[in-house]
Amino acid sequence: MKARVIAYYLPQYHPVEVNDKYWGKGFTEWVNVAKARPLFRGHDEPRIPADLGFYDLRLPEVREEQARLAREAGVEGFCYWHYWFGNGDEVLEKPLDEVVRTKSPDFPFCIGWANHSWTTRTWTNARSSDDGYIFKQEYLGPEEYKRHFLRLLPIFQDERYIKVDGKLLFTIFDIHGFKDFSTFKQVWNELAREYMLPGFYFVAHANTIPVVSAVKSASHKNLEKIAHKAIEDTLATGVDAVETLNLQYAELKTKGLLHKVIGAISRKHLNGFFLEKYDYQKIVENYQVADSVRENVFPEILVGNDRSPRAGRKAIIYDKATPDAFYEGVTRAVEQVSEKDSEHRIIFLNSWNEWGEGSYMEPDQRYGHGFLEALRRALN
Repeated sequence: MKARVIAYYLPQYHPVEVNDKYWGKGFTEWVNVAKARPLFRGHDEPRIPADLGFYDLRLPEVREEQARLAREAGVEGFCYWHYWFGNGDEVLEKPLDEVVRTKSPDFPFCIGWANHSWTTRTWTNARSSDDGYIFKQEYLGPEEYKRHFLRLLPIFQDERYIKVDGKLLFTIFDIHGFKDFSTFKQVWNELAREYMLPGFYFVAHANTIPVVSAVKSASHKNLEKIAHKAIEDTLATGVDAVETLNLQYAELKTKGLLHKVIGAISRKHLNGFFLEKYDYQKIVENYQVADSVRENVFPEILVGNDRSPRAGRKAIIYDKATPDAFYEGVTRAVEQVSEKDSEHRIIFLNSWNEWGEGSYMEPDQRYGHGFLEALRRALN
């Protein structure tokens, strides 16, 4: 086994009450995807799905076909984004609940806790004067953590749930915003023992360049040091491992700080007049950090990055994301995990179906199965 590829999965493509209320009846991100338009010559927008069409995740046939495509490409399982805000507030839970209830598809899965607030710009990424909270992420102590665990217990008990070192894999998006993680970890592991579960293997996202201002005078050599420190700081929270998020790291190595500063000013003050755009091939060449060869540091592979369906000209865009360039990115990540214990040859795939961010593996009208075939080829 060359690698354990685990793909992040957005369970959003079905109508829910909160999206109806804030973005219109029947809203899903297919609305953003379909209305996207090219912002420069050669810009690949709009992205139109092929085999699965503009699907609805309430349909079991869709979920079955997604699993089949993923399995054939070499994906071990899906990591479903999970939205739990505290006080029992959750959203987009139905697809995974149905997978557990129906025992189908027969395809491994785990949970990634997207522990961030939702605002009135969640699906648009465009700030306005009337931004407000829809759900505010809160951490309410041991009783709330127990309530959260019990809500997910049937999922944890499912035999398809992905494990690392015999423990349940659970990823956390914003560990540094979770000041009470040590209590949470203790409560959940105690409850796991009580319910005859093997305990949890917690993986946190580590943004390897957490603040661009921290590298104003940094050379490329210093970027590696900053990335290393970010990883160490994340491990120090008490998680078992980290996943590296290297967007800004790769962007700075590709075009330097001035380009990023101009892009930030343009988004904030000039309505995106100057696009912050990068060549995806060059991003791939600069994406991985040296620390990802460590047993408890897992690399990510990025299918693409183009948030213009959500944010228009205020998006950061990786141009020319092709299957061939993606193949190179996969092979680089596979090389980083090749010497690890087989349990730890984990690569997180960003993403399976983030169509609104231009980061998806599912077939589209331009490349068909190209990205799926590139992954399969790299893993074989």
